[in-house]
Amino acid sequence: MKKVTRVFYISAFIAVLFIIWGIIPKDVWPNANLDNVTTIVQGFLVDKFGWFYLISATAFVIFAIYLIFSKYGNIKLGKPGDKPEYSYLTWFAMLFSAGMGIGLVFWGAAEPLSHFHTPPYGDAETNEAAKTAMQYSFFHWGLHPWAIYATIALALAYFKFRKQAPGVVSAILEPLFGDRIKGTWGTVVDFIVVFATIFGVSTSLGLGAIQISGGLSFVTGMESTITLQLIIIAIVTVLYMTSAMTGLNRGIKYLSNTNLILAFLLLVFVLILGPTNFIMNFFTTSFGSYLQNLPSMSLRMTPFSEDNAGWINGWTIFYWAWWIAWAPFVGTFIARVSRGRTIREFVLGVLLVPTIFGALWFAVFGGSAIHLESFEGVNIMQHINNTGEEVALFALLENFPIGGFISIIAILLICTFFITSADSATFVLGMQTTGGSLYPPNSVKFVWGVIQSGAAAVLLWQGGLNALQTASIIAAFPFAIIMILVVFSLIKSFKQEAKEVDLSSRRKG
Repeated sequence: MKKVTRVFYISAFIAVLFIIWGIIPKDVWPNANLDNVTTIVQGFLVDKFGWFYLISATAFVIFAIYLIFSKYGNIKLGKPGDKPEYSYLTWFAMLFSAGMGIGLVFWGAAEPLSHFHTPPYGDAETNEAAKTAMQYSFFHWGLHPWAIYATIALALAYFKFRKQAPGVVSAILEPLFGDRIKGTWGTVVDFIVVFATIFGVSTSLGLGAIQISGGLSFVTGMESTITLQLIIIAIVTVLYMTSAMTGLNRGIKYLSNTNLILAFLLLVFVLILGPTNFIMNFFTTSFGSYLQNLPSMSLRMTPFSEDNAGWINGWTIFYWAWWIAWAPFVGTFIARVSRGRTIREFVLGVLLVPTIFGALWFAVFGGSAIHLESFEGVNIMQHINNTGEEVALFALLENFPIGGFISIIAILLICTFFITSADSATFVLGMQTTGGSLYPPNSVKFVWGVIQSGAAAVLLWQGGLNALQTASIIAAFPFAIIMILVVFSLIKSFKQEAKEVDLSSRRKG
């Protein structure tokens, strides 16, 4: 543990305090329990600063697109002779698995169905509602989240591999603040990064356990209990900690490739045996509508309609805050596996490939679910209302041949995504609390693994996962401000590098 920084001790101490706060029963401390306090704070931020989240997320999309066409696109994330460490397929698999793989499995059928029954505007359960449902599913999981990830990942990779700066977020801000960022303010920035990562990933571990438990219950008939969910967390913890100890080039690499293969096979199965022509037509027209309406959706607020405002706050603004909260974790991991790529290659890969694949995923699973409800009289939404969103995928698959077997494959896919996300998170937390080390000690990763799983298990037991989720989203507000500063710092550094290259060319000339 010789390499750890004070960020490690501060973050671990506060994380443990939050967990203790979260397990205090609500009747003991009714007004000041974690769930109540975080819900009030989150509600205030979403209500008063929703516009800020919308403008910030849209600004990151504009910045990412600008970099693709700018003169800085040829700058390499590393030294001039550096080659990419991973093939395109492995690179895509790793950034996709860490970014939102488990979320797509969870929400692939559930979100379009939810929007179909409760659209952001217009009448529910109509043809227009179906188009809008898919359009907004693409929107919530498309260019905006991946532009957020790309911005912070690019900054970390550029400063780490090209400028040889420490691989921590605070180091990115040095061009703006100089050596002052190496003191207290730098510690605060890195603490916010670690805080958001711990609680964001812990929440996903809890949600993953709920979906695996729900899937087993749906397929086998066993009761989905808190005991089963805790057993799942315990088993998966052992698996991902084993994977984490093997390093990036073995555990995460192989698991990510396995994830991509399983996800692709599941996608093809539903596409071929489902209403194929309907799905592809639905995908084509919805993706066109998504691109056509992207500017208006990106800045859509409803100051004259409280009902529509509630929908936007509950979905779009919630998602933008959630993606920003996840950005330190996903960005650090994507940066680590992207050495040797040019800025243009990096941004194109991070923006386009996951966006298109994610849109196709929603079209296949969400489109199949909407088709079953609209044309075949199957009521999947009833399963969701009775049990929860975690059973949407399994309620869909039971309408296919060998649906039970395919549901088992889906549960396996959730497990591998679960393991990969937690595995990646222990690496990122280790990196951020050891001064940016690319090879954090196993002892540090072990501590973070225990804290993550412990938080998820304890709060599942107490029913406080919502508090954990809102806590990480609260951390997104200051981190959104940090990300805006990161953009200015990057631009300043790019301009300085361009001047140096131009000066060097003149001297040679």
